[in-house]
Amino acid sequence: MNNTKPSKIKKIVAGAGSFVGGIINGLLGAGGGMLMVPVLRFLNLDTKKAHANSIAIILPLCILSASIYLFQGRVELNDVWIYLPGGIAGAILGALLMKKIPDIWIRRVFGAFLIWAGIRILMS
Repeated sequence: MNNTKPSKIKKIVAGAGSFVGGIINGLLGAGGGMLMVPVLRFLNLDTKKAHANSIAIILPLCILSASIYLFQGRVELNDVWIYLPGGIAGAILGALLMKKIPDIWIRRVFGAFLIWAGIRILMS
């Protein structure tokens, strides 16, 4: 964000967006990041910073949600391990590629993913 003091409406949007993002994250997984990117864009972060900051915001929320699910017995670590190597490799590649991809394509891919995910959920 810029160095100017955020307006009252931006503070409200940031607070409400992060609260709803936390709820979505706890209920649906990392889907809270899908909400945080538009909130961060509204708060004047450029596309790449919005995506990067969304991940930084959602990471502790994911750790907290996963810990709660683990302690409730709703997560089996044996079911998780198989996905970690590919997920880690993909995260590294995605983070390295982001700086090389134009903002417009990041927005288009993100928008297409949101539409695809929404249609998939509605059709199931």
